[in-house]
Amino acid sequence: MNVVNSLEWDVVIAGAGPCGLTLANHLGTLGVRTLVLEALPELIDYPRGVGMDDESLRSFQAVRVVDQIRRHTVPHQAMRFVDRRGRELASVNPLAQPFGWPRRSGFIQPLIDRQLADALHRFEHVRLAFSRSVQGVDDLGDHVRIQAQPVDAQGSPVGEPEVIRAQFLIGCDGGRSAVRGMLGLPFDGQSESTKWLVVDLANDPIGLPNLSLVLDDSFPHVNIALPHGIRRFEFMVQGDKDEALYAQPEHIQALLRRVLPQGAEAKVIRHRVYTHHARIAPTFRKGRVFLAGDAAHLMPVWQGQGFNTGIRDATNLGWKLALVAQGKAGPALLESYTQERHAHAAAMIDLSVLVGKIFVPANGLLRGVRNLLAPLIAKIPPLRRYITEMRFKPMPFFQNGAIVHGQGRPTAPAVGRMFIQPWVADAAGKAQRLDDAIGLRFALISWSASVDGWLSPASRRVLDTLGAASMVIRPSCQDLDRDVPAGGEVLADRDGELRRWFDTAPGSVLLLRPDRVVAAVCMPCELDACLKELAKVLDLAGSPARPSAQPMPSLAQRTKEIFA
Repeated sequence: MNVVNSLEWDVVIAGAGPCGLTLANHLGTLGVRTLVLEALPELIDYPRGVGMDDESLRSFQAVRVVDQIRRHTVPHQAMRFVDRRGRELASVNPLAQPFGWPRRSGFIQPLIDRQLADALHRFEHVRLAFSRSVQGVDDLGDHVRIQAQPVDAQGSPVGEPEVIRAQFLIGCDGGRSAVRGMLGLPFDGQSESTKWLVVDLANDPIGLPNLSLVLDDSFPHVNIALPHGIRRFEFMVQGDKDEALYAQPEHIQALLRRVLPQGAEAKVIRHRVYTHHARIAPTFRKGRVFLAGDAAHLMPVWQGQGFNTGIRDATNLGWKLALVAQGKAGPALLESYTQERHAHAAAMIDLSVLVGKIFVPANGLLRGVRNLLAPLIAKIPPLRRYITEMRFKPMPFFQNGAIVHGQGRPTAPAVGRMFIQPWVADAAGKAQRLDDAIGLRFALISWSASVDGWLSPASRRVLDTLGAASMVIRPSCQDLDRDVPAGGEVLADRDGELRRWFDTAPGSVLLLRPDRVVAAVCMPCELDACLKELAKVLDLAGSPARPSAQPMPSLAQRTKEIFA
């Protein structure tokens, strides 16, 4: 066995899907030495996720790839439930942008994956290696030892195994996760008996911009507009039909003739048969090994949340790994990952299962009830708004984790929730989204006045350890060059959204995490105590030193040794 003792990475990620690539971009931005191992010889190019939400776009914004990503999206894509004659029964079409981006966008996942992979070239300390299969992992307490096997396009071993040392291993290797299997974790839940044929067409013969779920008892199907003139159809594989025969070219053409305008030519790009799963691991962490994305949870496609839930995992985990890997926080911080993500992922699974039952009821009685009630939705304004504005979507929220509640006061409803992202302007008048002004870091944000006078030396050390931005928000009519916080800046509340947020908040100071979750809200006089408590929950005090290692050769030398 070729043991490479000189190589040590902070984090090794198994799997170059959207979750693994997003996590690598977050870690790269935060300066963490990261190696991504992908068993395949290249990125996957078959039909995959097509629904992206505002939280994912915000995550891509944080690592400065959102402009490249958006070129492959259809923003503000409405999702409509229609009957077999095309009459609209209900519509999901939210137009508000509380997090700074469209709530729903259609997209082409292979193109998004490519943008995320290409973005890794920015970082000298990040590498993506194809044709490397993770075969084993040993958790040695202060680091992990990973066995990686070079493989060919068919997955057969090529050459000698490699041993790689790192502080952490993250399994982002999909629903059949080898890493999850190595941990001995179950994957509780169920898989649907029905399967779906997904077909992507070039030269979109329909052209309309939205998504339709056709509630046809005998022929349920989905019709989706994608970027670059691509149209997707999804057809249920009826009964116990052989999926291989169902996906034969002549049968695909017969299905398409039922849904396309007469005489339209169907140019099939790709097709694939899928089974819908609803499964989740009991924990997303075991020692120094973590699960994220499909390796941790699988859900039916009906809300397009499988992709987005994986991006949330990466966004939540990235900054925590960075603090611990760089010796700024202790390992107790990492306990908050499962604590914060598991319940929300489970809620997304439940929602996706429910929508699937509405779309394809299990029996005739339920289909009859659905067909009777669906037309009534548009006639009940509160219900129509509830659906149209996507209020049914569970938003990330946690009572416990890497957050601080006010001492001696009722729990602030904002704590543990994602913060809004309005437009702000600096002293020179430059307008930008709030996250762009902050960067991928913690932020201490106060309304109107600087809180410098309330910070003790100990509190300043906490903020310095976190690399926190210090910002004051004021109405746009006021001076922005007065009472500027030390090392920070004053920003104008361009549209009044931040004033409205603080109007209902239990304090004029908030601490914002890198994943844009509100860590704490307090009054200026409570700030010292709040930061002291935050240091505890983040395990900043008494952080262990980085594991000892042999002298590190240059990154180029290490990479050449392993991947030549």
